[in-house]
Amino acid sequence: MSDRDGFGDGLSNDGAPDFIPPRAPRGRRTGVILPGGGQDADTVVLDSAKAAPRRSSIIKVRLRFKEIQRSKEKLTSHVTREEFQEAYCELCTRPDVYFLLVQLSKDRECLDPQDLRLFLETEQGLSLATTEGCCELLKRYEPSVQGQEIGILGLDGFSRYLQSPECQLLDPEHLGVCQDMNMPLCHYYISTSYRSYLLDDQVHGRADLGGLIKALQSGCRCVELGVTDGPEGEPLLGVDYGLDIPRHHHHHHHQHNAPVTIRSALEVVNKYAFLTSQYPLLVYLCHRCSPSQQRTMAHHLKKVFGPRLYTPGAFPVSLGGRATTLPSPEQLKGRILMVGKKLLPEQDGSDGEVSEEDEEIGGGGPLAGRRMTIPGEEELGAVLVVPPPSQPRKLRLHKELSDLMAIARTSSRTFYAQRTSHKQAQQQSPPSSPSSPNTPMAPEFPYWTLCSLGEGEAGRLTTESPEDLVMFTKRTLTRVRPSSVRLDSSNPNPQGYWKGGLQLVALNQQTPGAMLDLHRGRFSQNGGCGYVLRPTVMRDEVSYFSAHTQGCVPGVPPQTLRIKVISAHNLPKPLGSGAKGEVIDPYVVLELHGVPADCAEQRTRTAAQNQDDPLFDETFEFQVNMPELALLRFVVLDDDYIGDDFIGQYSLAFECLQPGYRNVPLLGMMGDLLPHTSLFVHVAITNRPGGGKAQRRGLSVRRVGRRGREYVVLRHTGIKVVDEAFKPAGGLLKEATDLREDAQSTVSSFKELCGLPTVAKLKQCIQSLATRLQSPEGTMGATMVLKEGYPCLEAVANLSEPTRKLLAAYGTMITAQKQLIESADAVQERIAQVQREGMDFHEDLPRLGEKEGLKGRKLSKAVESFTWNITVLKGQTDLLRGAKIDSLDALRQLALACEACGLISSSPSSTSSSSNFSTAELHYSSHPLSGRRSSTQGNGRI
Repeated sequence: MSDRDGFGDGLSNDGAPDFIPPRAPRGRRTGVILPGGGQDADTVVLDSAKAAPRRSSIIKVRLRFKEIQRSKEKLTSHVTREEFQEAYCELCTRPDVYFLLVQLSKDRECLDPQDLRLFLETEQGLSLATTEGCCELLKRYEPSVQGQEIGILGLDGFSRYLQSPECQLLDPEHLGVCQDMNMPLCHYYISTSYRSYLLDDQVHGRADLGGLIKALQSGCRCVELGVTDGPEGEPLLGVDYGLDIPRHHHHHHHQHNAPVTIRSALEVVNKYAFLTSQYPLLVYLCHRCSPSQQRTMAHHLKKVFGPRLYTPGAFPVSLGGRATTLPSPEQLKGRILMVGKKLLPEQDGSDGEVSEEDEEIGGGGPLAGRRMTIPGEEELGAVLVVPPPSQPRKLRLHKELSDLMAIARTSSRTFYAQRTSHKQAQQQSPPSSPSSPNTPMAPEFPYWTLCSLGEGEAGRLTTESPEDLVMFTKRTLTRVRPSSVRLDSSNPNPQGYWKGGLQLVALNQQTPGAMLDLHRGRFSQNGGCGYVLRPTVMRDEVSYFSAHTQGCVPGVPPQTLRIKVISAHNLPKPLGSGAKGEVIDPYVVLELHGVPADCAEQRTRTAAQNQDDPLFDETFEFQVNMPELALLRFVVLDDDYIGDDFIGQYSLAFECLQPGYRNVPLLGMMGDLLPHTSLFVHVAITNRPGGGKAQRRGLSVRRVGRRGREYVVLRHTGIKVVDEAFKPAGGLLKEATDLREDAQSTVSSFKELCGLPTVAKLKQCIQSLATRLQSPEGTMGATMVLKEGYPCLEAVANLSEPTRKLLAAYGTMITAQKQLIESADAVQERIAQVQREGMDFHEDLPRLGEKEGLKGRKLSKAVESFTWNITVLKGQTDLLRGAKIDSLDALRQLALACEACGLISSSPSSTSSSSNFSTAELHYSSHPLSGRRSSTQGNGRI
């Protein structure tokens, strides 16, 4: 029997496949059996439109059948099974996927396991892909039995793989909890809802438990409950505007609805609290109830929540009774923490007075006295006069309810007082708070606190005092609530407050839109558990970060993000749109949200009259200076619309992106998944050399030598003993930068000589090199040998001058990697030693500054420079550690690529060396490359 009869390996001598898997005889998504032959054309058209895996229009299907009949000069309208299969396969074939398959398979229209492994390694970023794993993947996605038997992935199978969850843009690692959950609560962003129990709007919205349930089901870990006095001594859920705040007279649309008791609201919270996430739930309590109804509410809390209710005193405290750090989410799993006003411990009696800041419609600020129309009731003439800012009122608080509050709610006065106390030693006459003159010094509360800020005040603080705000949030939970003039329950942009370090940005979860999309994208990066770690610079005790940074953040490696928007599929018409035609004119907008230097927006061209499967094939580039804060949002809009242009969107954190060819599922306005609707994109992420502008293809890094290199420098503090301690770091920082940049630039130069872009993988470079080294007889002109444990290439035949230059560039690259790997630990330790010596002066900095004659602003500048220096030193050690990890991975890729391309000699000694490499390779690949590895990994030799 011939190879063809037995299928052999599926390849003929010329590399063309003996067998191409047939197209699947059923819809790839729907599983609908294809209709048989002999049916009327109109019936077949209707059936095929239903069976097609995309939402093809009947007009398009009917036109294709007419073309087939015309080409065969048929006079009958009957369609045979063969004609139907021909039309069906053509209509269901995605041209973008087909051309990609042809490119990957070198015109063979199918992939064998080796081709698939190459695709996974070089494009999809799966550096640990194996041939066995590729065979398993092939059997899972190839629909034809013949293709599975001989191990070939055809067009249908390749399309199924690209549409599978494995090729989603969101890294599957982030579908579950993937971050360290053992840090204090204040180190996390916390998903927070704002009055989700209110329907309609914030002025006269009626209470309803449905919104509260949806907020908890979506993963919110902080929900707000507003409570008012109710009849018969039973507190009610709802908004109390107080006697001094005017109500408008119109109530007809909700006056017949039954009120919701706080007891029923607590029961709903208890039922849904931990169905989505097991991590702690914060219940933010706002009330103006009488002491008697407060006591009733306390009884309900203990009765309904039972052992879930966290009571103060469960964790040890120190420093005179004050807890220095909050517990971690892991410690508080399954617990409910109440947040509200709290009496001081020395308070005697059953109740006492506390200051209650007005968080309702009062406090009008710049809108005070303005007559505002109630949204949705303009035609009725119902208006509301915004009252002037109110002074904090006194509230009688029952001790039994106070004792159940695990976290005390405070106002912005806490921030101003703490900032003043921190600067008191630096200024002879500390300034008063801009919003609260003559603010007294804040007491050291003997309990944990949560500072609540209004939207406007929080925005002003992130602009005027960004460093102070980040420092404040390192120890204190801080919440931002939407402005009281957002009568329509609209939402502010949460990114503006996240970049300032604020942990709890309360949003109206019942109001869809771009702001809620960003919120969902942020909290999807940790399994939707409601907690996401803040960036490292916001957690370190001594660090420098400003919310309004316009350049690189010290110690944070900047990235270049390249996204190619290839196509869109099954796009529906916008809901509520009165489009002029039957087809849509879609385009895609890409939004990058982050620090000001990162914020950008780009869009594709409009795919005019291209129905629901447009091709774009456009590439965009973004510079990302602060990857931990960046969010990427895809929005698909219709250029031919009347009234509504929104088609779909998808938002996710930058750190959740998977490289390679990816499927982007689109969500509707309410966050629901649009069936079978997606974008097809290619993603590439690279480090920016030197932390400066992104390197452009064609500009050789070799031309930008050390002479033109920019180095990070430390700042002069003006305190002699401190500056002397930092002085040795100057040369070390330059050496660390040279090690990193030399290693990166030699890799870029090697890729450029191979004729490949900087985003190419090293395996692609070795494949390009191998084709030049191969002689007409099939022998290789160079072999890989291990010299001192590093994979070097030695010429074994006469080579052309360009090939010799390419081998020389390879040798230069290996030398630079070796220099980095063997020197990184020593340089890193010396920089860390300077950092430790500098930190010895941290506590005495004000005293040392006064000794040097520094006061007021000059002393503040000295402290800022000291913080900058510590941040730079720590950041450079992290960058050097990460660069060593990258070099180790590069060596592993190079050695594996040389082995796969036949550049390893078959002599016994070389076989032994290859075996030794394989053992070491497994050791290095066992570490996640995205993590921070220890610096004690040896010299990195293979």
